[in-house]
Amino acid sequence: MPPGAPSPADVADDVRRALAEDLGSGDLTADLLPSDAALATRVICREAAVFCGRPWFDETFRRLNPALTVAWSVDDGDTLAPDQELCRVSGPARALLSGERTALNFIQTLSGTATVTRQYVRRLEGTGARLLDTRKTLPGLRLAQKYAVRCGGGENHRLGLFDAILIKENHVSAAGGIGPAVRQALRRHPDVLVESEVESLEELHEAREAGAQRALLDNFTLAQLRQAVAETDGRMQLEASGDVTLDTLRDIAETGVDFISTGAITKHLRAIDFSMRFLD
Repeated sequence: MPPGAPSPADVADDVRRALAEDLGSGDLTADLLPSDAALATRVICREAAVFCGRPWFDETFRRLNPALTVAWSVDDGDTLAPDQELCRVSGPARALLSGERTALNFIQTLSGTATVTRQYVRRLEGTGARLLDTRKTLPGLRLAQKYAVRCGGGENHRLGLFDAILIKENHVSAAGGIGPAVRQALRRHPDVLVESEVESLEELHEAREAGAQRALLDNFTLAQLRQAVAETDGRMQLEASGDVTLDTLRDIAETGVDFISTGAITKHLRAIDFSMRFLD
């Protein structure tokens, strides 16, 4: 399992909210089953994927009934093949069926993020550029999705507005320019990363002269990216953003930038196909 998984308390909070959304005042259909009925099931992946979400899956069933048991064959970050078995779940039937959809929702969503991240990371192999996520995450699931990015081999940008400074166009307008905004950020928060978005080579020079540690090169052409790399010559970190797709990723990386960030890996989400089936 990759390091930096959300705390058990964070996972429990995600699951609590998800179950409340689905169960409301109670599972009317599960109540039709005998109270002492038991089931045994297995979960299968229907397509090639990178797995993520085990802590949320486990917590779903633990919260509904601790008597439910989950026996795993895979861990977060593992590569899955079509029709591969992930785990077996067994125990009280009412709780198992009540938690089935919520548990599967977590792993299909987080595995979707991990899978597409792995695709992007593989395109970067040999270039030295590193893939970053963004704050374009599903509301309430930021820590979970950023963990999924790490399971796929990517890296996290800031978690939120509280742990790093990214000065963007509207901040620049309100502060009176890139230079004043960067200098004020360095004075007030000398212990965090200060990054400035720039839209031209002139703005890049202004950000560097003001002391920004990293520049976000917004929608630069490949020629502009190469020029930015040559002119900064390692004196500040460079992050490319804008028009980042699997088709453009390699060309962007080969300009020599340090990082490439994209919201696609967390917001253009396609869930992975998992299913739960009864054992005979």
